[in-house]
Amino acid sequence: MISLILDTKRCMTELLLRETFDGFLFIEGEITTFNRFSIDGYIRKEFYEAGEGDSSPNESYSTWNRLRDFCFSIIKGKRTPLDFRFIFSLTANDIAGLIKEKQLDFQPETVQGLYLNFKYNGSVLTCTTGTSLNVFTLDKSLEHAFDAWAGEFFSSHGINWNMQ
Repeated sequence: MISLILDTKRCMTELLLRETFDGFLFIEGEITTFNRFSIDGYIRKEFYEAGEGDSSPNESYSTWNRLRDFCFSIIKGKRTPLDFRFIFSLTANDIAGLIKEKQLDFQPETVQGLYLNFKYNGSVLTCTTGTSLNVFTLDKSLEHAFDAWAGEFFSSHGINWNMQ
């Protein structure tokens, strides 16, 4: 787990105006403006008719692209939000790809999630990485690989960051 201080303006552009984070799963979030808005990213499959849906059958959460415009509509305006927090996760396919690319000794089904936890306090935007496994292990190679991946991801999209 690492905590990064992000270039707020650039990251907000990438989060809200571009497709940079669209492929991430949106787990949950809160935005505080004139009210506090809470959003649960869990897909309510009973809402959809058979054959219709929001994501791949392997995913239980909406992708950010389904919620980005809605969140932007709450945030945009003359005033910045008082605060917000968003929790994103890599998809199951992206987790499997990271494990394969880094040649890690993990089975994808043992990984509950690889998370990016964004928190804005009214002036500073931070992102803390998180790793959750369904099994106990002392092996931290996946956590370290994901931490490195996160730094590379931000850098590759022109988002400057510093370790907190």
